Amino acid sequence: STETPLPFFLSFFVSRQCLIFSFCLGLIFLSGFFHMKNKKYVISKSPKELLMPSMPCRARTNVMFLKTHKTASSTVLNIMFRFVERYNLTVALPADQLVHLGYPKTFLAHFVEDFEAIGQNYNIMCNHLRFNPSEVRKVMAENTFYFSILRNPIPLLESSYIYYKDTVPAFRISKNVNEYLASPLEYYYPENYKQNIYARNIMWFDFGYDNNAVANEKYIQAVLKDIEKNFHLILIADYFDESMILLKHTLCWDLDDVIYFKLNSRSQDTVQTLTPESKERIKTWCSLDWKLYLHFNQSFWNRIEETIGLTLLEKEVNLLRTRQKELMETCLLDQEAVGKDYIKDKALLPFQSGSANILGYNLRQDLDNRTLRTCQKMVMPELQYTSYLYSLQHPHKKRKRLGLPSLWTSSQEK
Repeated sequence: STETPLPFFLSFFVSRQCLIFSFCLGLIFLSGFFHMKNKKYVISKSPKELLMPSMPCRARTNVMFLKTHKTASSTVLNIMFRFVERYNLTVALPADQLVHLGYPKTFLAHFVEDFEAIGQNYNIMCNHLRFNPSEVRKVMAENTFYFSILRNPIPLLESSYIYYKDTVPAFRISKNVNEYLASPLEYYYPENYKQNIYARNIMWFDFGYDNNAVANEKYIQAVLKDIEKNFHLILIADYFDESMILLKHTLCWDLDDVIYFKLNSRSQDTVQTLTPESKERIKTWCSLDWKLYLHFNQSFWNRIEETIGLTLLEKEVNLLRTRQKELMETCLLDQEAVGKDYIKDKALLPFQSGSANILGYNLRQDLDNRTLRTCQKMVMPELQYTSYLYSLQHPHKKRKRLGLPSLWTSSQEK
């Protein structure tokens, strides 16, 4: 039988409803598609949500910091040492009268004081060493977090030149850094690598690799993968405040755990100006360090974008700097670092090297004992702090031959 056709207005209405329904279905499908793409490729959560763990995080207390040279690592070491004291942790300190863990020799476990007795029960390791993963793992617990810090090789080499001018043969026999870089092979002899390690690819050497190796791409990529396997995080000294915020979040530490005063810096009058040609030559002469820096500078910013986000990073950096300013106003007489000749308490005088004038701090005289101890720790140079912790952790051992503030000594002996 023949079906009766719908009236025109009804047919139009049904057709219109079908079109609307189809259009809505299409929108739902497309929105679902874009949502899936958004979930897959774009961080859809706000930075604050990203930083809120599903369960409250606990501060990481088993941490190994590979202290590289001329990379603001003395400031990081001070942060680590203060963290040791706050949580009453053990630190893997150099044995006997050494202030480094066997450097420049490749690290061995017995370079740590009392390793035979203490074994893997150290929480923190952060003094200078040349990285050797199998030996470090003998000292540190299985769940240890490993991190290090790198610096742009261009200012790093200039800093090394000034700091090690009197001790590195390649630097000593050249007049200035630009002369050295004009023809480095006139001054640098690879067979004297133990004396000249600071003169070429020093970061590569600190990570345990051959700083005179031929820089072919296959070798470089293999080393970069090796470092990524051994280290959970690489910070960048050129973005130090941003690095401290990333470290804080990664280790679940507090803001005050990463507050710092810059240590082991030098006066501006000892900085030599690199020519544009010298800057380019460093990229070639220290090509291993240059590739190392470029790779981990990129991964550093990727890590920030994936975890914190740039907006929250800026807010937290500002908080860090505000807190730092507050502490400087509380602690410091001069509100800034001063030259070696102006440091009044010689127990707070940093180690001086080469042509550098290593800056230090004067503390205010009106501080109560508790505030004074806090401020002392903020400004305590590396060697003095190492000696102090050594005397606390190994009270029956002969003290390292370094002076300590009287307040520290008296409070420790009570």
